[in-house]
Amino acid sequence: MIAVLKPGASPERTQHLIHWLEEQNLGVHVSQGEYQTVLGLIGNTAKVDMEMIQSLDIVESVTRVSDPFKAVNRKFHPEDSVIQAGPAAIGGGHFALIAGPCSVETEEQITYVAQQVKKAGAAFLRGGAFKPRTSPYDFQGLGEEGIRLLLKAREATGLPIVTEIMDAQHLPLFDDIDIIQVGARNMQNFELLKQLGKLRKPILLKRGLANTLQELLMSAEYIMAGGNNQVILCERGIRTFETATRNTMDLSVIPVLHQLSHLPVVVDPSHATGKYALVPPMALAATAAGADGLIIEVHNDPEHALCDGPQSLRPEKFATMMEQVSAIRPYADRSFTTGEVEVQ
Repeated sequence: MIAVLKPGASPERTQHLIHWLEEQNLGVHVSQGEYQTVLGLIGNTAKVDMEMIQSLDIVESVTRVSDPFKAVNRKFHPEDSVIQAGPAAIGGGHFALIAGPCSVETEEQITYVAQQVKKAGAAFLRGGAFKPRTSPYDFQGLGEEGIRLLLKAREATGLPIVTEIMDAQHLPLFDDIDIIQVGARNMQNFELLKQLGKLRKPILLKRGLANTLQELLMSAEYIMAGGNNQVILCERGIRTFETATRNTMDLSVIPVLHQLSHLPVVVDPSHATGKYALVPPMALAATAAGADGLIIEVHNDPEHALCDGPQSLRPEKFATMMEQVSAIRPYADRSFTTGEVEVQ
């Protein structure tokens, strides 16, 4: 249920209403806009007297929401969320490039790549310290040592860090990480999501390999239900019958998610395509479709990378792509994402 307050509703009257609603065993999500305040009611609203709330002189309208996701719902929070991490921001008109190698390998490698992507215009450094691999015999990442090297690269460049967590037991190692990534394989690891909901730190949530958008949004809801509102959604390709690319990149999710949710949407064309030559055109397409950011894998020596070399751009190719993205950005129009859509 959503209660939209009238412009000019006093803070005292608003707080009184919120307190009364909470006494009805409801959670209240407050979205303070420039002109209006929206109260999203979470819980069993079946017994709530809509007419009584509507009759209050500070209430403009009351609407029931049938969607299972509440906190992530744009109906609860009409304005775009902006996620801040260090000096950089994503969402609400802030477009950001997250770039770096799939895996942290050495101090020299991660620091050099960090310097190069920053020079090209990246706002965040990505790098895997813990790597979920299909084969138990493949490189699994440097673990705690990889975290230490990422922090050294941040010290050298000032770039905020994005890196993936695989187990809630590793959370103490992520105290100094700027954005914690939840990979596709852990999108529905609900116990991990609950623990991340207790943090007050941005979480980048990747869509699972074969998950619907409603399932993605419900996973984000798990995090936000714990009190952590700093969630970024990521499309990284889904598994289909097609084998020409590593995954199938679903560009339509960008406008759909922007209609359904206020959360930023970023796209990972590196994992979506699995081929470095396809990364720039799909990055440009995602930018034109209104993405709030991109995640791009960059490696100084892709042929000898310990992980995902075939989908990694060399620093000079990344710099060229950045120029092209910057040229397209002014034409990325999201005014068309105002219609109604439903997910099942």
